[in-house]
Amino acid sequence: MNQYQAYVYAYPHKTAYRPLPTPPALRDVWADEPLDTLFLYLHVPFCEMRCGFCNLFTRTGAPEELTNAYLDALDRQATAVLDALDGDGSFATAAFGGGTPTYLTAPELERLCDIAGRFPGFGAIPLGVETSPATATTDRLTVLAERGTTRISIGVQSFLDEEARAAVRPQKRAEVEAALDRIRAAGFPTLNIDLIYGIDGQTPATWMHSLNAALAWRPEEVYLYPLYVRPKTGLEHRAQDWDDYRATLYRIGRDHLLAEGYEQVSMRMFRIPPASSSGTGNGTEYCCQSDGMVGLGCGARSYTSSLHYSFEYAVETRHVRSIIDDYIREDDFTTARVGFHLDDDERRRRHLVQSLLQASGLDRSLYRSRFGTDPLNDFPADLKSFQDRGWLETSDDTIRLTPEGLAYSDAIGPALFSPRVQALMASYEAR
Repeated sequence: MNQYQAYVYAYPHKTAYRPLPTPPALRDVWADEPLDTLFLYLHVPFCEMRCGFCNLFTRTGAPEELTNAYLDALDRQATAVLDALDGDGSFATAAFGGGTPTYLTAPELERLCDIAGRFPGFGAIPLGVETSPATATTDRLTVLAERGTTRISIGVQSFLDEEARAAVRPQKRAEVEAALDRIRAAGFPTLNIDLIYGIDGQTPATWMHSLNAALAWRPEEVYLYPLYVRPKTGLEHRAQDWDDYRATLYRIGRDHLLAEGYEQVSMRMFRIPPASSSGTGNGTEYCCQSDGMVGLGCGARSYTSSLHYSFEYAVETRHVRSIIDDYIREDDFTTARVGFHLDDDERRRRHLVQSLLQASGLDRSLYRSRFGTDPLNDFPADLKSFQDRGWLETSDDTIRLTPEGLAYSDAIGPALFSPRVQALMASYEAR
C-alpha cells in the first residue's frame, strides 16, 4: 500500500463539501448542539510568501486596506455567530491559523484578539497561534503574549538554506534563529517547530542536522511533516516517486525524538511529556471526536454533530483572491452556505478516524457510550485488514495503531473514508 496518500487532519475532507441547496440558518444549525466545550478558530488568509508545498487557502501581498476590510468582515461574522449561539457557548480552546496570522501588524493583531475576545472565555483558555520567521517580530509577539497566547507554532521546515530554497521557501537560518530567540524571550509556555522531510537534496545527515538544530531550542512540541506535492502548488510537477525516501527519513526523525525524551502523539506530532514540561498549553478538555468548533474567516470550518460547513475552497491564486473579495463584501453571515451533512455512519467514521490516527488510539467504552455499538462490529473488514498487516493492536479497552501502523497513518486515514466521501472528493475540481 502506498504509504503517503493524504494527510488526514479532519474528516470529511473539505473537498467533499458542496454548496447546500437550502442554506440553513446558523441559529437552527446550532440549536440542539452541546455548547459546553467548543473550539474557537479564527482564520487569517494572508502570507508574506507562498511556499512551494503550500496548498492552504491563502494569498500573498495583501495591502493594509484589504487586511482591515477582512477584519471588518470577521467582526460582522462574529456578531452573526454570537447571535446564533444566543450567549450559550462555552469555549475550551482557541487558535489563530492561516495563512500566517502574524502577517497582520501588531495593531491588527490587537483587533483580531478583540474580535476573539467577544466569545466567552477567550483570554483564559489555551490559545495557539501560527507564525513564520519573517513575521515573528517583537511587537507582534508582545501583543500575542499579553493577550494570553499559550502556544506559538513556527514553520521552519529546514535549518539549511539550500533545502529551504528547494522547498520554495526562501529564508535564511539566521532569520529563523532570530525569530526563535524572540519567541523564547516573549515567554510563551509552548513552542512548536514544524520540520519537513522529503525535500529535494535532503539526506539522512542533513535531516539530522535540522532535527538537532530544532532540538537546541528544546521546543515543547515538534511536528514532522512529509513533503507532499499537491495540485495548484509550486512543486506540483515533481515526478519522482520518493515514498521509501520519506519513510526512511520519518523513522530517523521519530527514533531521534523518542531518544531525546519526546513522546509520539500522532504520526506528525511529538512533544515533551506534559508532566516534565514547564508549559501549560499542552492539553485541554476539548475532544476533537465529539465537540463542536466555531470557525470565523473565509477559510475556516465549523463543526456540529450533523453538519460541517465553511465557505468555498480554493488553492489557485486567482480563485483565492476572488473568494476573499466576496468575503469582505459579505454583510449576511447568518446562514451556512457550503458543507457536508453527517449521517450516523459518517459520525462513527469520523470518531474512528480522529481517534485511530492518535497514538493513544480509540477508547472503546467512549465509542460504545456515544454510539451504542463497538467499532470492531461497525468496521470489521477495515480493522481486520489493518490488523492482518500488523498495524493494529486491540484490547478490551482500546484499539490503537502499532508503531508501524502510525507510520502508515497517511494510508490508513484515507482507507477509512466512506464511499460517499471518496466519490465527492474524486469529483471535486481543484481550483
